[in-house]
Amino acid sequence: MQEYRHKVEMSVRDYECDLQGIVNNAVYQNYLEHARHELLRSEGIDFVKLHESGVDPVLIKAEIEYKFSLRSTDKFLIGTNILLDGNVRAIFKQDILFHSNHKPVLFAVMTTLFVKKGRPIRLPDEFTRIFS
Repeated sequence: MQEYRHKVEMSVRDYECDLQGIVNNAVYQNYLEHARHELLRSEGIDFVKLHESGVDPVLIKAEIEYKFSLRSTDKFLIGTNILLDGNVRAIFKQDILFHSNHKPVLFAVMTTLFVKKGRPIRLPDEFTRIFS
C-alpha cells in the first residue's frame, strides 16, 4: 500500500447500497468528501471558519476510476494525498481500498478551486502552510 498523507477507516451502511446490493456510485463521492475534510481537519483547517471568512473550496473536477464494488458492512480505507496546482487549485489524489487486503475499490483525482464571492482566489494561507 502506498503512503498517504491521511487515512480514514469506514464501513458501508445498508442504506448506501442500491437494488443490486452494491454501494451506489454517488455514495463514493460522499466517502471521498468526508476523507478530504478529515485530512484538512487533521491539518488544523476549519471549513466553518473558512466559510465564515467568505472563502469556500469548490469541487470543479472529479475523476473516478471504479475497480470493484463495496457491499453492505464492508470495511474500507480511504487514503488521501493533496497537491498544489499553481496558486488557486488543490488536487486531492484519493484511493479507496478494501480494509482486509488493500485491494483497490477506486482511484480518484478531485480538483478544488477556492472562491470568495463567487470569484477564484489564491489558495488561503492555511493551505499553503501545509506545503511549506
